[in-house]
Amino acid sequence: MIPKLATYLIAAVLLASVCMAATKPPVSDNAISDEVRIKLTSDPLVKGGDLKADVKDGVVTLSGTVSDQQQKDKAKKLAGKVKGVKQVINNITVSKGGR
Repeated sequence: MIPKLATYLIAAVLLASVCMAATKPPVSDNAISDEVRIKLTSDPLVKGGDLKADVKDGVVTLSGTVSDQQQKDKAKKLAGKVKGVKQVINNITVSKGGR
């Protein structure tokens, strides 16, 4: 009886440790904001420029000005690929006369 009980206890402890290891803490808004800025400034098309990224509960709001629609679309795509981002609100404006 005792060896069977010990086996069940060991199995329960192992299962609990696997479940706890699989649960990762959420990514902080500050970490998301930093990573979005890095991606925007390092991309050759977007180049960061006049862009701002505000993050609240994993929702990224992009703002600022770019010179064409392709830059605006790429900025949203880059922000959406960052770990922890739940949604991207793209408020970037396209300036006809450049930045």
